[in-house]
Amino acid sequence: MEGFLPAWLYSSSAIAAREQSSYVGRLWHPIASSEEVPEGHILVREQFKLPLLLSRRNGLLRCFINRCPHRGVPLAQPGEQSRACKRLICPYHGWTYDLEGNLKAAAREGEFLSSFNRQDWPLTSLECQERAGLIWVAGGSNPLLLDDQLDLVLAEAAHQLTQPRRLLHRFSRPLACNWKIAHDNTLDDYHVAIAHPTTLHREQGPVRHYRTVLSEHGTLLATPWGDQQEFLTFGLAPWTHLLLWPDSRMALIQFPPTALDRCRMEVWLLADPGLDIDADAWMEAMQAFLEEDRHLVEAAQLGYASGFSPGPPHRLEARILQQQRLYCRLMELTAAELTDETAVHLGAANRLSHD
Repeated sequence: MEGFLPAWLYSSSAIAAREQSSYVGRLWHPIASSEEVPEGHILVREQFKLPLLLSRRNGLLRCFINRCPHRGVPLAQPGEQSRACKRLICPYHGWTYDLEGNLKAAAREGEFLSSFNRQDWPLTSLECQERAGLIWVAGGSNPLLLDDQLDLVLAEAAHQLTQPRRLLHRFSRPLACNWKIAHDNTLDDYHVAIAHPTTLHREQGPVRHYRTVLSEHGTLLATPWGDQQEFLTFGLAPWTHLLLWPDSRMALIQFPPTALDRCRMEVWLLADPGLDIDADAWMEAMQAFLEEDRHLVEAAQLGYASGFSPGPPHRLEARILQQQRLYCRLMELTAAELTDETAVHLGAANRLSHD
């Protein structure tokens, strides 16, 4: 693939449905910081359009679908903050689980209409791992190896991933654009000096000092910071960006989709617990250039919806091309599908007929 993805891929409902299974399901997603789930605690989150429940017992982190296997009622309330917990008790029929997901008791166990064994009714679990102070959950049953997905981060910043960090600030807002437009924009090093002259450009410095690195699964823009150090901006699939400062600060930016032409911008700020930093001022600085980007991506959505063909890539847009190549590979998009929207819809119909 020598050029950008065709614009119609950003407005195709068939592509959006395929992304959920072939793209989202192949990857790992950061859904919380590690320190939000201390020993003996639970935390409720929503991801992949599923209610999730994180727990930690005896040092082992687990992720379950937050629903009782009996009638599907949540075991912990949506939006609930991290809290200490010894047992998960369904408010509907009292089925009781430990934090390992094992059924410990069910009301009137001897009166079920068929044979009943507790071990047959564990909570449904998802794979989860911890890296860089974040909790990553697999989107499907056969994901990439997490270390493969983070190959460039491990190669370029492994020493920073073991630093202790606490969550300082979290911000979320809707964007009126397809998630790929927002993700492309945050990988776009061509626009920074032009669109962010008094914000992000001052952080990253002159374009002539940019260092770009591409790997099989990730991209990196490294720019000078302080005395012979670098500020690192990693682009990761599916829609994630990891920013690392040498002073232990870390920012996570994500653009999970909420509709075909809508996504949500999520920003987390983390740092070493001992770092003396004004988290509000830091978030204000982040929001300044992200608000500039909001206007750009929402304007680009109008252009992409108008049926235009993207122009030629610039060398400073190499990170976009690399992530789009990965996207095509994981989506298993053929050359015919990339050049013919009808082929995608025929492919979707063929998949349905084989299911």
